Amino acid sequence: QVQLVESGGGLVQAGGSLRISCQVSGRTFSSGVMGWFRQAPGNERDFVAAIRWSGGITSYADSVKGRFTISKDNTKNTVYLQMNSLKPEDTAVYYCACKFRASVSVTTGYDYWGQGTQVTVAS
Repeated sequence: QVQLVESGGGLVQAGGSLRISCQVSGRTFSSGVMGWFRQAPGNERDFVAAIRWSGGITSYADSVKGRFTISKDNTKNTVYLQMNSLKPEDTAVYYCACKFRASVSVTTGYDYWGQGTQVTVAS
């Protein structure tokens, strides 16, 4: 059974940094996509970033480009989201997601989701 477990969320001051992690268990990646999404209260879940497991090509939402970096550790089956220059509007529950197949889209079609981790940025 595939499980995704996020960790590393918390409270940070505006302008600060935070790194969140997502470990995948139950299946080993050889291809596919890992993504990060976020959902603020009253809003829909939005795409944040994604990384293709084979080749490591990354994609970012315009709102986080230049501030957030997605990376992966193949040996740990883990994906990270390094968040710098955080803003209050980055406050949300952050979810990781994955799909174990090659796909053109990195914003839709994910099969498995984590439970989410809260990131709060204080002004």
